[in-house]
Amino acid sequence: MKIALLVPGPFDTVSGGYLYDRRMVGGLRALGHAVRVAELSGRFPMPDDAAMASARAAWAGLAADEVAVIDGLGLPAFAPLATELSARRTVGLIHHPTAIEPGPHQAELAALERQLFAACGRLIATSPYTAKGLAERGAGAARIGVVEPGTDPAPRAMGSSGPGARILAVGSLIPRKGHDVLLRALSRLTDLDWNLRIAGPPADPVHADGLRALAGELGLANRVTFLGAVTDAALEAEYAAADLFALATWFEGYGMAAAEAQARGLPLILCTGGAITDLVGPGAAILAAAGDANSLSRGMRRPIYDPALRAQMAEASWQAGQSLPRWEDRAQRFAAELEAAAHG
Repeated sequence: MKIALLVPGPFDTVSGGYLYDRRMVGGLRALGHAVRVAELSGRFPMPDDAAMASARAAWAGLAADEVAVIDGLGLPAFAPLATELSARRTVGLIHHPTAIEPGPHQAELAALERQLFAACGRLIATSPYTAKGLAERGAGAARIGVVEPGTDPAPRAMGSSGPGARILAVGSLIPRKGHDVLLRALSRLTDLDWNLRIAGPPADPVHADGLRALAGELGLANRVTFLGAVTDAALEAEYAAADLFALATWFEGYGMAAAEAQARGLPLILCTGGAITDLVGPGAAILAAAGDANSLSRGMRRPIYDPALRAQMAEASWQAGQSLPRWEDRAQRFAAELEAAAHG
């Protein structure tokens, strides 16, 4: 197949969604498919004039024999082309609906996405949870496929060797990731020996500044390290040296960072936002409702101070992690979805 992936640039952006896209592109190319990436410019997901113009130009540049795949982050910019999307049986790659992100444009984005989900010939969701949400937003269930992210075989995390518990959180510094909830939960546990390391780019600079200020206000500045965007090698080292993985997310379309932590056998501390709990193995995680810092704090207390419990959770996490999907077969599944789109 000849495939064109249309995605807001830059394509090397550090996030779970872009990582998924890059892995799919690499996997499809390895299978012999010709994949071209077209980077869109402008503001996303709520498009400005530059984004709309970029979308029109990218659409005009499609070859007649290319399968058009539009990353969901850029999909709203194609609203004026809904009829053309339908005629071409365009594929929408949906990590999660953009309308779930807090902000002033939620209602507008929800309306645009309902129109565009209906216009696409096929939608590829990255989890069953997201697929169900797409069906509830007007997309016909028969036109929705699921290709979950994969994991690579990884060494088991060795931990920090103490003293205390080293907690790792991985995720962009945006409100949806709930880093503020995690900080508030940990502020109730200052009688315990722990430190927190947060790996993720400051995608929302104002929010990122607010998180650093919050850590100071809560008296946690000496316990919390904001690592920013890290290289793959640096992140691997963080996973290897962690004792616990924590993510207080409000919503995840899948939860790639938690999957990576589980693939390495890390005990998990999670909020139950979206699809993230679907990948958790029995006994591998402490779970709290999204936004509930009190419940999260109570749940975290024992794993932080009890190495024996952490060891039990780590074993459960490792066992569950070995049955997670692998990247090596994800591209084949994705190619099958594109074939289904092309042949109706």
